[in-house]
Amino acid sequence: MENSQIALSTLTPGFADPVHDTQAVFRTLLDALSRPGTVGVVEKGLPEVRATRAALAAFAALLTLCDYATPVWLAQPDTALGSALRFHTGAPLVDEPGLAAFAYIHEAAAMPALESFALGEAESPEHSVTLLIRVEALTGGAPIVLSGPGIQHTTTIAPVGLPEHFWRERAALAPLFPCGIDCYLVCGSTLIGLPRTTQAKVN
Repeated sequence: MENSQIALSTLTPGFADPVHDTQAVFRTLLDALSRPGTVGVVEKGLPEVRATRAALAAFAALLTLCDYATPVWLAQPDTALGSALRFHTGAPLVDEPGLAAFAYIHEAAAMPALESFALGEAESPEHSVTLLIRVEALTGGAPIVLSGPGIQHTTTIAPVGLPEHFWRERAALAPLFPCGIDCYLVCGSTLIGLPRTTQAKVN
């Protein structure tokens, strides 16, 4: 009993108001994917991210999107994050990226090849992974020109910290549509959505 109390006392809290907060975060996530390149902000709901290094936006997204039927892969071991996800969402943690419905990559430079993740099948493209990738900053890096649905002409982003191979591998997945990978670039409480339909050109 004492061990349980210790575990609960150190557990990273979830949303203060789960129903309304998850709805608010879901709207932010949906808006970011429908308007690629725009910066979304997780404004409230999480009192703190205790004992885990996870970006607040990533933690909020995982709490919102995950449940017992969505396996999660953590690219870098994070006991506090894993415990919080299991407690608050029931999501199982998996050891292989290819088994994950959602994956959190805390160190983008060490991200595995995109082909190692689930891309979905032609008859069920929704059975693909959604990546949450922490970057050092959403601005200040090399310019990336985005185009596609949700973008009137083009828009430019400049995240800092993504490995060069990410953009090459992502472009190589384009012919597989409707299969592919949806991504969120996260930094602190902010994020940018990169749906599989968005084309990215490195300048």
